[in-house]
Amino acid sequence: MTDSASAPDGSGMPANGSADARSRAGIWGLALGSIGVVYGDIGTSPLYAFREAIAAASGPHRHEALRHGHEELARGDVLGVLSLILWALIVIVTLKYVLILLRADNNGEGGTLTLMALASRAVGRVGKAAGVIALLGIVSAGLFYGDAIITPALSVLSAIEGLDIATPAFHHYVVPLTIVILLALFAMQSSGTAKVAALFGPITTVWFAAIAIPGVLWIASDPGVLWAINPFYGLNFLVHHGMTGLYTLGAVFLAVTGAEALYADLGHFGRGPIQFAWLGLVLPSLALNYLGQGALVFAHPAAIANPFFLLYPGWARIPMVVLATAATVIASQAVITGAYSLTSQAIQLGLLPRLEIRHTSAQQAGQIYMPRVNALLLAGVLLLVALFRSSSALAAAYGIAVTGTMVVTGIMAFVVVWRMWRWSLIAAAALMLPFLFVDLTFLSANMLKVVDGGWVPLALGGVIMLVMYTWRRGTRLMYEKTRRLETPLDNLVQMLERKPPQRVPGTAVFLTSDPKSAPTALLHSLKHYKVLHEHNVILSVETTHTPRVESAKRVRIEPVGATFMRVLLRFGYMETPNVPRALAIARKLGWHFDIMSTSFFLSRRALRPAPHSGMPRWQDRLFIRLARSANDATDYFQIPTDRVVEVGTQVTI
Repeated sequence: MTDSASAPDGSGMPANGSADARSRAGIWGLALGSIGVVYGDIGTSPLYAFREAIAAASGPHRHEALRHGHEELARGDVLGVLSLILWALIVIVTLKYVLILLRADNNGEGGTLTLMALASRAVGRVGKAAGVIALLGIVSAGLFYGDAIITPALSVLSAIEGLDIATPAFHHYVVPLTIVILLALFAMQSSGTAKVAALFGPITTVWFAAIAIPGVLWIASDPGVLWAINPFYGLNFLVHHGMTGLYTLGAVFLAVTGAEALYADLGHFGRGPIQFAWLGLVLPSLALNYLGQGALVFAHPAAIANPFFLLYPGWARIPMVVLATAATVIASQAVITGAYSLTSQAIQLGLLPRLEIRHTSAQQAGQIYMPRVNALLLAGVLLLVALFRSSSALAAAYGIAVTGTMVVTGIMAFVVVWRMWRWSLIAAAALMLPFLFVDLTFLSANMLKVVDGGWVPLALGGVIMLVMYTWRRGTRLMYEKTRRLETPLDNLVQMLERKPPQRVPGTAVFLTSDPKSAPTALLHSLKHYKVLHEHNVILSVETTHTPRVESAKRVRIEPVGATFMRVLLRFGYMETPNVPRALAIARKLGWHFDIMSTSFFLSRRALRPAPHSGMPRWQDRLFIRLARSANDATDYFQIPTDRVVEVGTQVTI
């Protein structure tokens, strides 16, 4: 989706008043939707970010004394922490993502794998540079899954902990209630989220208003907290606090987690609405709330126990817990659907085996549900809640995955600015290296938390990276091996047309990944049946580096002899391949396609480990397991099952 603007006439007035009104209404609607989907994660960070940053700045022993009112916070320390939070929001979110990265779109789409596709196109698809870009994409995607598991656990836990502030009687119910909410959230995924998503924008808008109002009231009680806008306080804090300052910086980063969603959801809402929502509502609300929490702890140092909920009077805390729970569920929903989208893109880009994808909306192609991904996410989220049991403990595990993703994003963005936007090397470095320095600084600060729980996202991300790398490497090796053994298609067609076997009526479609070689299913069909159809199609499906492909460019037909032709179907990496629907387009190109007289021949490969495959034996076995877990090609390409003939072959890898 792209930004819309009305063209003015010579008088400076809109050329079409009604069109201009519709355009404004569209931007308002998209901005409202983006508030719920894009900003759910970063919008709930005030629940824990300031609290954890102050805890890191004061140290564990002094923090405990502060909670019991035995000490007071140094005003300069609070201003320093607030300054770091505010400038993290300005530099990382506003400058890097809102103003720069949102312009690095691929036909209107964004996200880490979209950036990988752009960078790959910029450096070419072969060579060492292409391999490095693919590896960066794998690292970024792997770390995203670590974030996708931690976000629901941390967000919902931090919201439910507000009950403990309202009344300590609820203390023992925090973890069980969190688990119940998470189970309900993941259970609803299979029915689709379209109706629930319609409520996301209004609820999250109410949330941002609800966090801004008490911030304004507490700032009015101590306007001196506004000095935190001066970056000097943040820099001074880092300079004079040594390692404590670095630990604090790791906690400060909690305020900007969710920034990647700005870029990932670009295709859903467009650059203008996302920018408008951030600058017009989200950033001011977050800043006011953080400043309000600072003013609160100036007046009541013991409020550091949970400064977010203590901003509110006693009568408002239970309603805020309910609203916070709704907001964190929305934040979690955005991450879950993001995991589905990322997985779908990874499959199309050849980073993961085929997995079952269910479409939950007849109107919106992007609304999908992936049962296996959902089950794995739920298992991971529940395990984290059971292990850590509090948002403060879980906060230590947060940040590493997101900072790692941001570093990788910065590197790939540098390649895009330099090679695709055709900036000079010096200009591209001047633009992106300062952001890379900031990201690496935050990554270093978060790496200090590895022992305290930061190993969790690294371990989760590492497993995903290993799976993606193994699948990509294994499929490449298998392709190279089978290509060496296969017969050139042109030679086979010439031989068959000189000495044709028995012909049978109808059309045979042979699916293959290499359109220049004779498909294994064709060779086995000739070997066993000793017949050939009247019309034969060698069909291959190509995934492009663009998110979607126009219908006019979907199908390419090339005749190969009198009774054979090659057909190439092209799908974008954000599309789900539908072979029958795409073949219907071929009618306009002269192929009279009739599904009822067509048989699809697929080769089902049984993989066995080879003595020398190019990968270690354990990686061979992992690749074979992944291949066996892949969804059936018939379902994946949406081919009618009663028109499919499968031919089994055995391949060593």
